[in-house]
Amino acid sequence: MSGNNDAGRGWVWFFWLAAIFNFAIGAAAMLGPTPTVDTRLVAVLVFAFGIIYAVTARDPNRYASVLWAGVFGKVAVVALMVAAGLDDESYGTTAIVLALDLLFAFGFLIFLLTRSDVEDAASASITQE
Repeated sequence: MSGNNDAGRGWVWFFWLAAIFNFAIGAAAMLGPTPTVDTRLVAVLVFAFGIIYAVTARDPNRYASVLWAGVFGKVAVVALMVAAGLDDESYGTTAIVLALDLLFAFGFLIFLLTRSDVEDAASASITQE
């Protein structure tokens, strides 16, 4: 039985959106005009995180803990890219992708930090039975 109803339909859609975002960014980078090996490796990892978000979307409460990897990954990518400096050629597109990454990381954090109420309620009902 899926626990996604407990998390709320909005969260399910949010995680599907995160998955689609990562699939699109990963595929675009892999299939770009002349991607380097490094670019393709990063693209594969981005795509793989999309799989994690898709699995989470199917049952957010069950798979919530894997979202910590998503928070770390998204924040780390933004920090590394900003520290390295964005080149003028792709600044606009890259800035939008990085801003969306931060928004998803923020959303993941909100879900993770507010779901303790769900866990407490679930464990309380188990102990009462």
